[in-house]
Amino acid sequence: MVARQTGVMRNVYLLVIVVVLAAGCADTDNAAPESDVAAPAVSEPTVLVALSPGDHEFTVESGAVERNYVVHVPPGLADTPAPVVMALHGGGGSAPQFQGQIALDSIADRGGFLAVYPDGNGLTRLHTWNAGPYCCGVAARNDIDDVGFLADVLVDLETRHAYDRASVLVAGHSNGAMMASRFAAERPELVAAVVAVGGVAASDQVPAVPLPMLQIHSVDDPRALYEGGEGPPFPGTNSTVVHTGAMETLNAWAGANECSGEVIEREPVVAASGHTATWTEWQGCRERLVHYRLTGAGHGWPGVNGTSEAIIGPSTDVILASEEVWSFAQEIFAAR
Repeated sequence: MVARQTGVMRNVYLLVIVVVLAAGCADTDNAAPESDVAAPAVSEPTVLVALSPGDHEFTVESGAVERNYVVHVPPGLADTPAPVVMALHGGGGSAPQFQGQIALDSIADRGGFLAVYPDGNGLTRLHTWNAGPYCCGVAARNDIDDVGFLADVLVDLETRHAYDRASVLVAGHSNGAMMASRFAAERPELVAAVVAVGGVAASDQVPAVPLPMLQIHSVDDPRALYEGGEGPPFPGTNSTVVHTGAMETLNAWAGANECSGEVIEREPVVAASGHTATWTEWQGCRERLVHYRLTGAGHGWPGVNGTSEAIIGPSTDVILASEEVWSFAQEIFAAR
């Protein structure tokens, strides 16, 4: 059950730093003259916070409006500063929908990280992210400051549970993948790594500094076209998106990561369905750049059985994207 937090935070632990000021007992006749220099300020008590295990829904004011996000806390974490995986739903999704779909919570319970699910903008639960002028929906049309919102989520989260600022990975699917890339590009100081599944940002939305990236994309994706170009309309609308080709953006990211240009490939993983997944990695980079190139799979999150194959194409289990997200995160965090 999701617990909505309002007012006083739960499970707050206070570590109070006591400052003792020693008064001198010198004779008043020999007392030093008063100084015009102000006494140093006494530090505020350090506040350590911890959420109970389970799911918590929070509201944060961002851009003068209230926005929501969900946090899953694994058992046994107490007030330990934990890594964070922030997961961004695709266009037409929502935080609860994405949380329930991608099975990241069970991996968080095993790995000991906070799984954070921010909610996009839109009517009912069909939400989108402003990943730039070309995508998507209400968020892009209204130029919503989703970069600012995701930064506000991290600020608000720290008041509720201590987390490791050097161990924050942002992952997303489709429109959420574009948003994860844009956030990493514009606020790289807040992000240790990014994972983009079934989508890429425009080639001019790459970080100005080297930043680790894992991108997962099927060459047979019927919606976020691997080679780029205008995708089909969103169901029930005339709205389309012109996508950047996956390799175009990855090559731009390789430039940002100062890679040598050489790319190595592993032998493909082949599923019983015949779908394949080929791991490729750029060499000589200051930060890692990895790409899983899938065949046979559609637009869905790999490892999730889709229910709308006519819209997003075949589901696949050739790799499990949520497991790949955490595996990549662990490798990046361990190298810090």
